[in-house]
Amino acid sequence: MELRDRRVLVVGWGRSGRAAADLLLSKGAKVSITDSKKAELLPDLLRFAEERGVQLWLGAHPEAAFQNIDLIVLSPGVPPLEEVHKARARGVLVWSEVELAFRFIKARLIGVTGSNGKSTVTTLIGQMLMRSGKPTFVGGNLGDPLCLSVNSEANTEEGVIVAELSSFQLEAIDSLRCHVALLLNLTENHLDRHHTFASYAAAKARIFHNQKAQDHALIPWGDPLVEAMARVGKGMVHFFGGNGGEVRVDGDEVVDCESGFRFGLGEVRLSGRHNHENVCAALLAARLLGASTDGMAQALREFRPLPHRLHLVREVGGVRFYNDSKATNVGASVAAIESLKGLVQRVVLIAGGVDKGGSYAPLRAAMEQWGRALVLIGQAAPQIASAFSGSSVPFVFAPGMGEAVSIARALAQPGDAVLLAPACSSFDMFPSYAARGEAFEQAVFSLE
Repeated sequence: MELRDRRVLVVGWGRSGRAAADLLLSKGAKVSITDSKKAELLPDLLRFAEERGVQLWLGAHPEAAFQNIDLIVLSPGVPPLEEVHKARARGVLVWSEVELAFRFIKARLIGVTGSNGKSTVTTLIGQMLMRSGKPTFVGGNLGDPLCLSVNSEANTEEGVIVAELSSFQLEAIDSLRCHVALLLNLTENHLDRHHTFASYAAAKARIFHNQKAQDHALIPWGDPLVEAMARVGKGMVHFFGGNGGEVRVDGDEVVDCESGFRFGLGEVRLSGRHNHENVCAALLAARLLGASTDGMAQALREFRPLPHRLHLVREVGGVRFYNDSKATNVGASVAAIESLKGLVQRVVLIAGGVDKGGSYAPLRAAMEQWGRALVLIGQAAPQIASAFSGSSVPFVFAPGMGEAVSIARALAQPGDAVLLAPACSSFDMFPSYAARGEAFEQAVFSLE
């Protein structure tokens, strides 16, 4: 699409909205921006609009903002809007920020999606490629918006762009095509937005839809639903992990059965079965992209777990305190609990926040097997308590994070772990999962 003199509305400010607006303006588009926040909360946007001559619609998304435009570009955090639906019905194009970026990407695009593990795998692939000497950009839902890749050194035919892609970003793509597309796993998530698991899965499946025969679709071994999703596209299907993946765990090593590459898991600072599956996925993708064995090995040795992802904060009185604030859905919380099996005796779990619409039954099952007690915080605390009614796992309510940590410490026994893996989003009590994790760590360090 030729953007010069086209009228484009960017919906939602923030890093993605800013990157999209910059790219659109550089291509000669006539840009306007709407955001539900009031003007006094967006001083950076006011400065941007004055400097760049951009029209603003703030405090709401008025119908007038969506009139007489050619294209709408959505930031990933924007919820479904009736005004967008009406504009699409009138024939207005609606793209996510990543779709806009793709229109100007020359490099090979690697897309990583899934319910859990996206950021870890995206980062690990990027480091393997960088250590192999390939011009590489890493971003998308993780870190830098994809629009920033357009003017990066990696955006050449020899370069590689590795993008974490969320369901929110994928539901508004049109032509975006991944040379290598990974769907790591699929569990109930974001049902507060997608309403049904089928709708959520359909959004994730879009990562495969535009693939061609020379592309690659990477999926976990032994998941027929994910395999059916991958085969909707035309990419070559590859499996990782499990008992039959091209790259899998064999004893205490991860092994690439195609290349013969082997690496001891003892040298990897990622614990738990789910993280070992993530390593398998990253190695398979990196090999398909031409990473060197030395580059992959170096990246695995140097990799550090990302913040707020099953991070051991401190040990107090024989009790380990782990921060996994990024576990914002039930599947991630269950994976965190299972990862501590064999490392600790029992788990005291701190959970709660904003409910995302899934079932807490898997969490109950995991806690009944490995849990000692449950400390509940936030809006979803009554819902989780209801799901644990009649369970062998006792639960206690806490008004805030400091109290939750103190209660959890009192409930834990030497050899146990206190685990923050909330199974919910953070936005009732904290501005982000990172702020929630930082509050947990501060409370842990204040223990005597």
